[in-house]
Amino acid sequence: MNMRMPIESLSAPSAFGNLAAPGASLAARAQAILQDCNKNQTLCDRKVTGDLMRLKLLAAAAAVSILAAPTIAMSKPLTVCTESSPDGFDVVQFNSLVTTNASADVVFNTLVSYDEAAKKVAPSLAEKWDVSNDGLTYTFHLRPNVQFQTIDYFKPTRPLGADDVVFTFERMLSDSNPWHKVAGASGFPHAQSMGLVKLIKAVTKVDDHTVKFELNEPNATFVPILTMGFASIYSSEYADKLLKANQQSDLNSKPIGTGPFVLKSYTKDSVIRYDVNPTYWGPKPKVDRLIYAITPDASVRAQKIKAGECQIALSPKPQDVLDAKKDKSLKVSEAPAFMTAFVALNTQKKPLDNPKVRQAINMAFDRTTYMKTVFDNTATPAVNPYPPNTWSYDKTIAAYKYSSADAKKLLADAGFPNGFDTTIWVRPNGSVLNPNPKAGAELLQADLAKIGVKAQVKVIEWGELIKEAKQGQHDMLFMGWAGDNGDPDNYMSPLFSCNAVKSGINFARYCDSRLDKLIADGKSTPDVAQRTKAYVDAQKIIHDQALWIPLVYPTAAALTRANVSGYNVSPFGRVNFGGVSVQ
Repeated sequence: MNMRMPIESLSAPSAFGNLAAPGASLAARAQAILQDCNKNQTLCDRKVTGDLMRLKLLAAAAAVSILAAPTIAMSKPLTVCTESSPDGFDVVQFNSLVTTNASADVVFNTLVSYDEAAKKVAPSLAEKWDVSNDGLTYTFHLRPNVQFQTIDYFKPTRPLGADDVVFTFERMLSDSNPWHKVAGASGFPHAQSMGLVKLIKAVTKVDDHTVKFELNEPNATFVPILTMGFASIYSSEYADKLLKANQQSDLNSKPIGTGPFVLKSYTKDSVIRYDVNPTYWGPKPKVDRLIYAITPDASVRAQKIKAGECQIALSPKPQDVLDAKKDKSLKVSEAPAFMTAFVALNTQKKPLDNPKVRQAINMAFDRTTYMKTVFDNTATPAVNPYPPNTWSYDKTIAAYKYSSADAKKLLADAGFPNGFDTTIWVRPNGSVLNPNPKAGAELLQADLAKIGVKAQVKVIEWGELIKEAKQGQHDMLFMGWAGDNGDPDNYMSPLFSCNAVKSGINFARYCDSRLDKLIADGKSTPDVAQRTKAYVDAQKIIHDQALWIPLVYPTAAALTRANVSGYNVSPFGRVNFGGVSVQ
């Protein structure tokens, strides 16, 4: 019988069943290893590496599943091939999408969520909320009997309550909170860049199930902001336990939330394992376990899903999407993404502090060739910071016209007739926002050379790249942004405000009082017409100052096996495996 099973769909104990204790039955061997590995899952994860071992384990899987089925109930996990390791699991500390996918999307919940189908904010941990007539007070009423996750190192004594919400936000907002110092001098990135430190006057407990937020000024984006992953609600009881034991770092490696899955084990650059949360307040997931098979190379992710080694592959290359559409064993989920790929130009670095230089760089880059080479023409050319299906998008703004001759002339007018030396930073592995990072960087390098600019391409590991870029160490940076809820401020505040320079997410490092006021004005009223006017004016400044090289608005896509149902790719890059089933 020719039988192939995905290695990631087996627990390490089951996979090792026919490699140990030669004299015992398959079932007995598997059961013995099961008991041992339950004591040290990480050790087992490390053992299942190498091509030769993989072949042995596939054979073992087939043998155990056939011969030992009556004795051992094989689980039905969902294995997802992901693009890289998370920065950690304390999501409030970080701003990368891969970290949100590994923490906020599976382990935690927020007070409110964003209903992508209805395109509006929906209840989550808060059943409902009230807003005062002056727009300064928001009262959230919590869902009763929501339990925090129970695991070996923490057993909660009470359900979710107002104390947990107060702790979650005080930690972000108050530098006197003992948990705040982990953020460093820049503060927590999203809380700082979204202006929450200045916006929120107080967060207070009304009673065990009611929390009141008082604002310093009206803000039309406040509730939508709370759908973002960084606003995940933490257990104050667990935090107190860690603080007393001087184990604060465990909050980043051993997260406790209220979400559908519980983190079981994590091996960096290899695998993340989650169990289903048996006390989850929402609909129980339809899979028994969730496994993230960390696979940085998009081509390898495509190979793995074709071979059945994962049931879902995230961030495929455009060509892999086209190939999958011809493969009957696979399905493709696509959606226009609320994302923008760009090259940030660091305005605090000379000569990039000169707007003429930045404009010349925009003129020098052949984005048509870039889009064809890197995206196989599956994306839309970008002009403004956010996609054109967003309200307030200014269609009157035109992209800088590609012309090496005009770019060289403008560079000479700026005082650099012979060009200058600079660097281009890029990540090593592809993503939905940059399927082929090195190829794109080399195209920019070649185009800049035509106008006398000597650019060195630096390929930097993702975690280090983000860390250094937030400190403003880069010159030119290939980057991308995924919004969370369709609001223009999802781009404006975190990427162009002065607060975001301090937090590090404003990768152009541009702080301008006029632009900052327009961004603030866009949040201060619920009137869409007034907000639109503010954002249109802001887009003109961003374009004229050439803070970015806007690249593309990509299409979000994921590949699934044909026997997978219930998974829909998110235009915001978020993941939801709660309704996914594997036949």
